[in-house]
Amino acid sequence: MRIMFFGDVMGRAGRSAIINELQNLRSKNGADFVIINAENASSGLGLSSQHAMDILSAGADCITLGDHAFDQKDMMQFIEKEPRIIRPLNYAKSAPGKGANIFSDKRGRRILVSQILGQVFMKRTFDDPFSCIDSILKKHTLGGSIQASFVDIHCEATSEKMGMGHFCDGRVSAVIGTHTHIPTADAMLLPKGTAYQTDAGMCGDYDSVIGMEKSEPLRRFVTGMAKGRFSPATGSATLCGVLVETDDISGKSLSIKPFKLGGKIATT
Repeated sequence: MRIMFFGDVMGRAGRSAIINELQNLRSKNGADFVIINAENASSGLGLSSQHAMDILSAGADCITLGDHAFDQKDMMQFIEKEPRIIRPLNYAKSAPGKGANIFSDKRGRRILVSQILGQVFMKRTFDDPFSCIDSILKKHTLGGSIQASFVDIHCEATSEKMGMGHFCDGRVSAVIGTHTHIPTADAMLLPKGTAYQTDAGMCGDYDSVIGMEKSEPLRRFVTGMAKGRFSPATGSATLCGVLVETDDISGKSLSIKPFKLGGKIATT
């Protein structure tokens, strides 16, 4: 199975690039299943129901969220009736929606998609991500009831992301990090066959401060004072992510290939 994953979609620039380019990229790369992290797709904070439908209609099979999962209030109701949207497993016990779900590609192969939030340096303390993901993986054996398993680890600390990769090694097809919006150069296959990258990067305008217009972040860094709200940068977007190929029998990964397309940073 060829799984294509896109890092955090940031504002209108990221949404437009996904909507305009996804079908072509999916076909060109022979992707069987497409996952998109879209927790910053609506004004840089959360995902609205309308923007979710735009991304799904463009060709996404599954959308993951993150710590801003419910910043757009209509997502509280929308996620209950749209199973293709995944919020973090450890967000809150009372949170609507699911933190993991099983999907099928066009050939009937089953893929488990899970998302987990880290704890280190995050603004609020979430439940233990390791025990939460462990409980899910014990129920769904890779190469048994499912042909592939994908984990989006959404957190600040690179060490925590790497820890999650090794914790899940051999139990899932891929562990890919999101949240920091900067693509890392450590894509690899872990010893037991799990594809890993610390952060997939973002889909947005990189002539910015992690996707936000530069003026307000710079003012706060220089003066320590806020004057206005952050707003997403609106220039040409770079689409960042990874393409993972898995073995249908074992569910383990055969390869991982990062991509960076368009916009300001070097294309790969």
